[in-house]
Amino acid sequence: MDSGGLTSSPDARQAPGVGDPLSALESCFNDFVSSRPLVAHGGRVVEVTPTHYRARGLSGAARLGDVVELRSRAGRRMGEIVQIDATDVVVAPFEVAADAGVGDAVFDRGPFDVAPSRSWRGRAVDALGRAIDGRGPLVPGDRHDAAALRTPPALGRQRVGTPFLTGVRVIDIFTPLCYGQRLGVFAGSGVGKSTLLAMLAAADAFDTVVVALVGERGREVREFLEDTLGPRGMAKTVAVVATSDESAMMRRHAPGTAMRIAEYFRASGDRVLLILDSITRFAHALREVATGTGEPPVARGYPASVFTDLPKLLERAGPGVEGAGSITAILSVLVDGDDHNDPVADSVRGILDGHVVLDRAIAEQGRYPPVNPLASISRLAGKAWSDEQKALVLRLRAMISRFEDTRDIRLLGAYQPGADAELDIAVRQVPQLYEAMGQSPKDRPSRDPFGDLARHLKGKDKANG
Repeated sequence: MDSGGLTSSPDARQAPGVGDPLSALESCFNDFVSSRPLVAHGGRVVEVTPTHYRARGLSGAARLGDVVELRSRAGRRMGEIVQIDATDVVVAPFEVAADAGVGDAVFDRGPFDVAPSRSWRGRAVDALGRAIDGRGPLVPGDRHDAAALRTPPALGRQRVGTPFLTGVRVIDIFTPLCYGQRLGVFAGSGVGKSTLLAMLAAADAFDTVVVALVGERGREVREFLEDTLGPRGMAKTVAVVATSDESAMMRRHAPGTAMRIAEYFRASGDRVLLILDSITRFAHALREVATGTGEPPVARGYPASVFTDLPKLLERAGPGVEGAGSITAILSVLVDGDDHNDPVADSVRGILDGHVVLDRAIAEQGRYPPVNPLASISRLAGKAWSDEQKALVLRLRAMISRFEDTRDIRLLGAYQPGADAELDIAVRQVPQLYEAMGQSPKDRPSRDPFGDLARHLKGKDKANG
């Protein structure tokens, strides 16, 4: 066989034994009902790099995003086509070590697809939709239904406007959310993003929760699923995991797989909460794959395709068409060096429907969650607040702003009580407000955030005479 004329039957990868006629019959039936072609186009590896390899013989039939199967001495390895030219294709492997060698055979297996089903709730899968929780194989759903899922057109979506409570007081008061909203949690490393996301994941307002852990430390994955979510939360959760030691392609695919699963449940009528931690590590994976193909950087090492792929992913969340459910997306954004004008953070901020900013200075004061209410905003807050609540929040923001602006003056001893009535109120009330906003993952979710705030402030006033 020459490098440009390889063909393969799809059954070649797992041919049933002679003594198993039922398995052989099932395999033949699946091939005929599947949309996958019975003959796969093939080629041979001509160049290998640490992150990619180049194959010749597939250019005429391959498409970007097709999955390929590499047959080498180490076994069979999967990868994805990320670049095509007149003679060659460039493949990024899913495994950390592709074990490719010059002359190895490569076969095109068609586009990547995931076929989720309702039985996936309570399971943990990898970026390719394979079970990783040791509880046996997953039951796939209807692939034709999964392939038919598409992002609803802009004018075909339902309106966003039904609020819900997260149980986190500082969020529900200052940045309230609606079903179908997309919210970013912006923070530097070690400030408390994952802890806040875990608190939001415990909300009772959703039928299904999809969690994508992208680039996370392996140690934290089991802790998050077993301790933070717990058996009750995990029962309605599908977790998609791609840890930091996995290949860039697995980290690149994990958010898309999680979104596809969320889209399936949305189409089924569920109110879905999608938690993605973090979108920044997804952008890092996009950068690694793109630069490996020779794409030039345009902003702090990020190629232009990164800023094209981010809205493609995020716009898939939100409300569905009439009669369908919604996807409420909460995404963590890791701001490098606490620089909130980082290219990824800046790009994502313009796509989302609001952002919550976690402040390192607040965390260092021991206030959790360390949300900065002045820097945080929900673009749909007006649909969640009543007129009285809106007036109260605006008043609270003004008091907090006055309190923080005069912090240096008060530390220097230049503040004189009685000279400014508004400042006197802020100095007295804001520390009590900060205390009322404090909440840990072990605390019970707040069912009435404004009522809790009022009761706390009244209790403090009585205690002070």
